[in-house]
Amino acid sequence: MADALIELTGVSKRYGAHAALDSVDLAVSAGQFVALVGGSGSGKTTLLKTVNGLIAPDAGRVSVAGEDVATAEPHLLRRRIGYVFQEVGLFPHLTVAENIAITPRLLGWDASRMAARVAELLELVALPADVAGRAPAALSGGQRQRVGVARALAAEPRLMLMDEPFGALDPVTRDALGADYRALHERLGLTTLMVTHDMAEAVLLADRIVVLAGGRILADGAPAELLASSKDPQVLALLEAPKRQAERLRERLGA
Repeated sequence: MADALIELTGVSKRYGAHAALDSVDLAVSAGQFVALVGGSGSGKTTLLKTVNGLIAPDAGRVSVAGEDVATAEPHLLRRRIGYVFQEVGLFPHLTVAENIAITPRLLGWDASRMAARVAELLELVALPADVAGRAPAALSGGQRQRVGVARALAAEPRLMLMDEPFGALDPVTRDALGADYRALHERLGLTTLMVTHDMAEAVLLADRIVVLAGGRILADGAPAELLASSKDPQVLALLEAPKRQAERLRERLGA
């Protein structure tokens, strides 16, 4: 794909007898929001981590913006890619501002530029300015996850990788943060590759859903398109899950 920001060609990864990825081909264009879905062990997180070099494939090629991940300097590659995961991983001994500014500091930004970026990002992720001086332990789970998003965006990456980013949050906070991140994706012109177990989240947030099973891609397309055209029972079961949940809720609530 000529305009692909991410491209995987024939990518395989095994752990003993288990094929985490099996000859996967995938291209993601700049500006797309792609959700990776599938059951546990389907290869979602392994695929995601090949993109920033956290996992090296046994075979095949992974490229980001035309650069082969296998030959890129890992620390330079990762500084250009935002990464958000469920556990957040904020450093407890640093303030919120210091956590957000970690990558800019490594890139040699001066103090005034870092302070301006921290202030800008807190506003972007809808956190009050006075959060900057607090310790992560003083924040709610939703606030910490917003800080995690801000930290991932700090060095102005074009690409964001997200591994179950909202999975540990309560449903109301999860829904709000997902909607806010989707708005940021649009506003900043990001490319987002997100792993999620929540099909409703995938359908609501993503332009495109990639369904994995056994390390292979079973289906790839826009949510409505997949639901209308797929004949694979595993794919249909996943895509129809939000509808089944909505119907059960209506029954339970007597609506």
